[in-house]
Amino acid sequence: MKEDKSQSGRPYDGRSAAEKPSYGGKRPTGRPQSDRQSERAPRSSGKSMESPQDREEYVWVLDYLPYGKSVDGTSTFQKKPLVQAVGDKKFTLIELVPKTGVVPNIQSRVYIGSGDRDEIDHVKQRIGYSDLTTGANLELPFILEACVRHQEERFVKLFNDAHSITTRLHMLELLPGIGKKLMWSIIDERKKGEFKSFQDIRERIPSLHDPAKVVAHRIAGEIKDDFIKYRLFTTPPRRQKPE
Repeated sequence: MKEDKSQSGRPYDGRSAAEKPSYGGKRPTGRPQSDRQSERAPRSSGKSMESPQDREEYVWVLDYLPYGKSVDGTSTFQKKPLVQAVGDKKFTLIELVPKTGVVPNIQSRVYIGSGDRDEIDHVKQRIGYSDLTTGANLELPFILEACVRHQEERFVKLFNDAHSITTRLHMLELLPGIGKKLMWSIIDERKKGEFKSFQDIRERIPSLHDPAKVVAHRIAGEIKDDFIKYRLFTTPPRRQKPE
């Protein structure tokens, strides 16, 4: 139904990066770097491998630019409004052109798939992390956490289904703060029965304080790092064609 295609959040009010968002999230914690197998890989070349099933249908609004970007030399009065957003399927960073007279709210979840759209006129282009505005950059960790909590079942399934990638590396070890000891605690506990929710994980694995934050921080790392070797949640960035 049309009313399901947009879930409004509150407008961006210029809060500082240290403040909590209205949905109660906090900035994800950092990732210990010791005893970690390197995930860096050489930059790949060639065309994007994005497939139809990777295309985003819903995005979360990171920033709204009423006069577009100021880097293309176009007069302010000739520019069209622009939206920067992150998809909630493969966490693709995207620029969008809103419908005339529509101002999407920061942190709102907006439909961009086929058919009627309430707020977005068309998708302009896929962008990289370095293309984000300062406001979008500040919003990203909060919105990623909100997105993970919104799709709780999907990410709880990761803890139930995660497996070895190599003989020395397990998928769970790619999550920030999870080393060998915690990994085996999770594996041993899920043998007793699948995890049902983030709360269930917290109660059964007390040392894993907030699974949603852990996942959101991993997603942020994959978005920011074009060279990362293993991707649990995102697709490789689209490469520029040589001129």
